[in-house]
Amino acid sequence: MARTPLSPDNSAIVLIDHAIGFSNLIGSHTLEENISGAVALAKVAKVFDMPLVVTNGYDDAPSGPLYPELAEVLGDHPVIHRHEGFDAFYDENFAAAIEATGRRRLIMAGVQTDVCLALTALTALDRGHEVYAVVDASAATTKETHDTAVLRLVQAGVVPANWLAIGSELQRSWTEQKTAPGFAKVIYEHLSSWRHQNTLTTNARKHAAT
Repeated sequence: MARTPLSPDNSAIVLIDHAIGFSNLIGSHTLEENISGAVALAKVAKVFDMPLVVTNGYDDAPSGPLYPELAEVLGDHPVIHRHEGFDAFYDENFAAAIEATGRRRLIMAGVQTDVCLALTALTALDRGHEVYAVVDASAATTKETHDTAVLRLVQAGVVPANWLAIGSELQRSWTEQKTAPGFAKVIYEHLSSWRHQNTLTTNARKHAAT
């Protein structure tokens, strides 16, 4: 149930088609926001040592390669390349990778909220998974289409969330010292207001010390 907190032991993160070829379809968010959200989620998976399933078309497909910023974070992490299907579950390798995580809770984001994310999330529900849709790591052609897709998913039983809320729920408390430094670094790198506040605080302390 969604009332049970997410934890690194009961969840997996899934990234769908965050690729250069689809970047011109994004209008509900800036491209920078979409890239940042996807990269932040990949980093969260690494910080908390969680299963991470990444899928995309082949590099010569319309999707093109993954965002370079995401590919850099992934390093040699495997990417499941699909030939067809907006719903990633059409690909047997993707379906097998999801099952191999052993997790029923899937934290999902897709480059298109209303297409690859929505269709994959709905199939995940049908297969018995509990799905969290990360709305600031997903996007659509317009804000209206993004919001409509989120409403459709919520009505179907998907839980909407954002990457900071997901990471904070996994972290639970800053007393969890094993992961706290890594998660704080993700926040600093991907939340501009946090960086701005830290800069103000640091400058204020310097001024007070003079």
